[in-house]
Amino acid sequence: MEFCPKCGAILVEKKKRFVCARCNYVAKGKAKISASEKLNEKKDIAVVSTKKEEVYPIVEKTCKKCKNKTAYFWTMQTRASDEAETKFWLSVDEYL
Repeated sequence: MEFCPKCGAILVEKKKRFVCARCNYVAKGKAKISASEKLNEKKDIAVVSTKKEEVYPIVEKTCKKCKNKTAYFWTMQTRASDEAETKFWLSVDEYL
């Protein structure tokens, strides 16, 4: 990219010549126009936990269907953020 030596504006191409849009300076010869970009290599993100390695709290709660006395639970935001989280329950016997 070339700049005007008189006013410092960027030279633009008009009719195969480079001229200053501000002061009408005409460049002698060809102007150098180049562009460069430095790209950084992205690194992979390692996954630390998987579904099998997750640990859930186990509590004493009787299931209405199977009458099992222990269960685990997890919570998840299923609606708008101003509403309470939804609690999901699963029998420990089903998990193991």
